[in-house]
Amino acid sequence: MRVAVWQCRSLPGDVAGNLARLADAASRAAGAGADVLVTPEMFVTGYDIGALRTAELAEPADGPIFEAVAGITRRTGVAVAYGYPELLPDGRIANAAQLVDHGRSVGAHRKAHLFGGLDSDRFAPGERPTAFDFRGRRVGMLICYDVEFPEAVRSLAVDGAEAVLVPTANMVPYALVSTVLVRARAYENGVAVAYANYCGAEGSQVYAGLSTVCGPDGAVLALAAPDGEDLLVADLVGEGQPYLRDRRPDLY
Repeated sequence: MRVAVWQCRSLPGDVAGNLARLADAASRAAGAGADVLVTPEMFVTGYDIGALRTAELAEPADGPIFEAVAGITRRTGVAVAYGYPELLPDGRIANAAQLVDHGRSVGAHRKAHLFGGLDSDRFAPGERPTAFDFRGRRVGMLICYDVEFPEAVRSLAVDGAEAVLVPTANMVPYALVSTVLVRARAYENGVAVAYANYCGAEGSQVYAGLSTVCGPDGAVLALAAPDGEDLLVADLVGEGQPYLRDRRPDLY
């Protein structure tokens, strides 16, 4: 599988502008032969836009944002993993991500681990992530802070995931997440990890950039600079270690 990871600046609150940028990025990813394009966390609306604006822009999973992304995937042939605020049936809002391929949703995730007041003041926590089938592979999704918990990636690996797609909004001073933790999660679970971050500033956040793709052997297949937009493209290759085979869950 060939993955494209898009590191970009946020256009907070500009849904139409972000969807137009997404169409262009998907076209570029298609030109590079990518199967899937991964965008940053809450890409369609922006992340640090405040509770009120988040609520105003929240939509159901099958709302107009989904329809627009579905059209992009049909036109380009590239699947898109995008982040957005999901309006739940009970009126709460989830920090969500969805993978759309050929006009239909093939997988989704709601952020389970909420990062301080920035998340907990706006979002309801999600449930345990699960892997799903995508173009002949098993794939999972996490969102930002989720990947920093070993159990989250491990649960997807146990569920058969070969790759984990991670929209993120990782800020300064947490660059170590990109350079150490993402690579460790890939290595310890024998899964590829595609981690798409913002660059530049948004609201009170200064983003760390350093979007990355790591193979199941822990190799860094692609790494963006701390600042500046970039489209990383990498084939998810490599052989993982036998940790899953040799682990002893009966002991812990």
